[in-house]
Amino acid sequence: MIDKILSLVAPHHCCGCSKSGTLLCANCKYNIIYETKNICLVCQRPCGAIGLCNTCRVSYSRAWCVGERKDALQRLIGLYKFERVRSAYLVLGDLLVAVLPDLPDDVVVVPVPTVPSHIRQRGYDHTLLLARRLARSKHLKLSKVLIRATDTMQRHTGASQRRSQAERAFIAGQTLDKNTTYLLVDDVVTTGATVNYAAKVLKNAGAGDVWVVAIARQTLD
Repeated sequence: MIDKILSLVAPHHCCGCSKSGTLLCANCKYNIIYETKNICLVCQRPCGAIGLCNTCRVSYSRAWCVGERKDALQRLIGLYKFERVRSAYLVLGDLLVAVLPDLPDDVVVVPVPTVPSHIRQRGYDHTLLLARRLARSKHLKLSKVLIRATDTMQRHTGASQRRSQAERAFIAGQTLDKNTTYLLVDDVVTTGATVNYAAKVLKNAGAGDVWVVAIARQTLD
């Protein structure tokens, strides 16, 4: 509600070209989608349409990503995660939908659980909103089967610490269907530890297959 009121007083500007009235204009959205490349989500080497190379071994079998965390995409993510621009989930969710192919009707969308303290800070669960937008657009079921087991934060941490944290960050709230594919939704993939261990938990809970879709990939500084 606050975001809607502020947008009337001070209209949003496109994160790509600064055009007034929208967070991402149609031209800039097209540019982001057009630049999407078939590279491995883990190592960022060129690969086929499944989004994973033949070398990287992970707990999921397919992956899609909108693009690099830079330029318009970086500004949009920043507004959504750190400036409480809640309505950005609509734009970001539509970008996820745009990079995905047609999916089977029985795919279940699963958000990567957000750290509770971040939900309190923002006033909303940013990953859940993205997953819900995607599920509704694709007419798929959404399930919050993954549960946060820890409250650790990965920002400003190194690769080894991220892996250690992610390994014990999640539990499954129920036994899953061995004949069902579960689509994990995350915002930013850095080392890939979060989605890998989240997918591993789903597989251990009985998931038939796990796929991953993310807004952006970034290199750990």
